[in-house]
Amino acid sequence: MRKLIYIISIIGILMSSCSDDFLDLYPETTLNEGNFYQTQEEFILLANGCYVPMRNYEKDLHWVLAELISDNTSFQYNIRTGEAVRGVIDQFIITADNRGYSSFWDQSYNGITRCNKLLFELDRPDVTWSNEAYKNRSAGEALFLRALYYFNLVRQFGGVPLVTKPITSQEAVDIKRSPEDEIYQNIISDLNQSVHFFSNAANVHENGRANKYAALALLGKVHLTLKNYSDAGNNLKEVIDSNNYSLLQNYASLFDPSNPDFSETIFAVQYSENNRELSNRFIFMFAPWSSEGEITNRPNINMISAGWNIPTRDLIEAFEDGDNRKAVSINTWTGEDWDGEIRELSYCGKFKPPVSAPDDRCGDNLPILRYSDVLLMYAEVLNEQGRTGEAIPYVEMVRSRAGLTEPLSGYGQTELQELILKERQVEFCFENQRWYDLKRTGKALEVMSEHGIREKAMKPFLFDASFNVTSNKLLAPIPAEQILINRLDQNPGY
Repeated sequence: MRKLIYIISIIGILMSSCSDDFLDLYPETTLNEGNFYQTQEEFILLANGCYVPMRNYEKDLHWVLAELISDNTSFQYNIRTGEAVRGVIDQFIITADNRGYSSFWDQSYNGITRCNKLLFELDRPDVTWSNEAYKNRSAGEALFLRALYYFNLVRQFGGVPLVTKPITSQEAVDIKRSPEDEIYQNIISDLNQSVHFFSNAANVHENGRANKYAALALLGKVHLTLKNYSDAGNNLKEVIDSNNYSLLQNYASLFDPSNPDFSETIFAVQYSENNRELSNRFIFMFAPWSSEGEITNRPNINMISAGWNIPTRDLIEAFEDGDNRKAVSINTWTGEDWDGEIRELSYCGKFKPPVSAPDDRCGDNLPILRYSDVLLMYAEVLNEQGRTGEAIPYVEMVRSRAGLTEPLSGYGQTELQELILKERQVEFCFENQRWYDLKRTGKALEVMSEHGIREKAMKPFLFDASFNVTSNKLLAPIPAEQILINRLDQNPGY
């Protein structure tokens, strides 16, 4: 980001404040930052704009930094496109000039700037609201999204500049990195306030938007990350006790782009085939590049840059026999590989070809928080508190839906810790959780070092310097341009 500050860009389609389809709220154009926002509809547009940078970085970047870097996925070698940006991150060859990290930083602060703008404008006394619940909802959304942007930033980079109000370009240059603890305290404060505002906006809830239970679930995850088990348990149990969410009977139903789920999915990034800006290209990036149009059903689309987020042997072997999540999560295609040999190649099955779009526009939503996540986090909290017997039923609920119905017996605290981490690996594969789980549980160095040994033994095309997994690489480097322009301190080892 050349500066922390951005010119605010928001959605420019006027719509009813009670739209039945949140996807309709996403097309964006630019409104002048100097506009004087007065109406309820204009503020709803500002709130819509806060989602846009997250929509953009989830479809292009976050999976590289949170899934590809983990032991879950890798890439199909392609000598024509090389491994710049993405492939080197997969191999832990991480440098401050990698464009992936700088773009993620930029888009995150773009989102934070939008949230700050909305919160600042909401405080003006001369705004006309036909229904105060929309004001509360907008405030809740801005605080929730700002917390989520910062949560992803702090988990990637550690301490980052903390900006909570609109600032000028010159002011941005003078803001240095805040300690991790300060970032986390601001996240917790934002989410607590978000819960309060959403509680006063229940009657204007719309599917696809953040809500009170998304804020509570995220707050529980933040507290779990910080090992604040009592607080995490309180937040997560409130989501469970609300009875607003339940596990879908069929795991595959979570990933049906023609029928988005709002029963188990607490919060997801929304995509649509209806417009290029609203769509993603997941299957066109994640299918083997040599499959051409056989997987995507679109032979007119060039697949030369595909072959990313390919499931590793580690992930494939993590599924137990009889686990019906495997067939949903991992598909196979038999054909020519990078070296001309015919092989059975695995690829991500959660994201599908376009339903009706004639090109590469896909409408799969990307889950950020699901009810199964809440159940497994709550089980982890109970287990960490020494309440292993109370934790087991919540793990069994998730496993039973997956077809693993045998009761769990003989599990002590350590054994259940290991099982929960493995359950999270297979339940949320391709949903950008694995790297954060490995770091949070202190397993990242051990797991990734052993994974690297196996990968190098199987893949002769990897760089000699690959998988030098050291403790400093648990944090990403501060982008080089931030060191130069905003004069930020670099993380150790880069």
